[in-house]
Amino acid sequence: MRNYNLNIAGYNIGFEASANGPELKPSVKFLKNISQDKGSDILIRVHSEPFELPKGAERVFRAPYVEEINGIQFNNETNFWSVWKYYSGLYIWTIFPLSSTEKNAVLKFSLTSMEWDLWIYGAQDETDPFEYPLDSLILYYLTVINGDIMIHASGVNISGHGYLFSGVSGKGKSTMARLWDEAGARVIHDDRLILRNTGGVYKMFNTPVYNNDEPRESILDKIYIIEHGAENMMVQLKGANAVTQIMANCIQHNWGADIIARLLGSISIMCGTVPTAKLFFKPDRSIIDLIREHE
Repeated sequence: MRNYNLNIAGYNIGFEASANGPELKPSVKFLKNISQDKGSDILIRVHSEPFELPKGAERVFRAPYVEEINGIQFNNETNFWSVWKYYSGLYIWTIFPLSSTEKNAVLKFSLTSMEWDLWIYGAQDETDPFEYPLDSLILYYLTVINGDIMIHASGVNISGHGYLFSGVSGKGKSTMARLWDEAGARVIHDDRLILRNTGGVYKMFNTPVYNNDEPRESILDKIYIIEHGAENMMVQLKGANAVTQIMANCIQHNWGADIIARLLGSISIMCGTVPTAKLFFKPDRSIIDLIREHE
């Protein structure tokens, strides 16, 4: 196809092949997010010819490709993706570590313009312009533009109440999702969520990670920063303490003061509305009973 739209977390993302661009083919995990709405919040034009970063461009952020094997993290690729700046122009250069073919890409993006350009070279006849890591990178910068939040967390909804459980790897996000799923809750996601203020109401949205993902969202009633514990215990977090604990679990590229300020401001406003607590928990049904007692 020459163009299509995806609706993810309420963002309508349009992809359009240029005159000499490749045929576009979304991967399986995005098929349930295809939108019939022809309008778009952002339009990404896809080209297939090589693109060179401007001479004199400065690299402001670099991410190594990290794999985890038997609980040990390894940096497999020193040049995974990176952000470059040339005057007011912003670029992301990336490889595709999960692709069956060797290719790379440059995304020219902006924090003000809603028309971006993507050059993918080394691709076959058809290409997915939202292939990892472009999917998470594009979604992240959409949250920056819109004052939203992307966070490592699991989220559930039960009886109309939405709970978010955030923490670094190993703190229990997937365990929480499993416990609530077994209790009949609707799991919004168990890994990565986008938080948005929609008409004065905070909602959490899933992002497609697995092939069986479908668009899901929920009102956000409470945020819990989780940790395994010998006993269940809940400690309310207020003010700067709540903000810093949430910010520590957010996805963020801190190469610009404006980006940091935007995220800090968004979290501060949210913490003034959505109650936040530190939660130590045992991995059994008792933690669900404790949380529901405090609804």
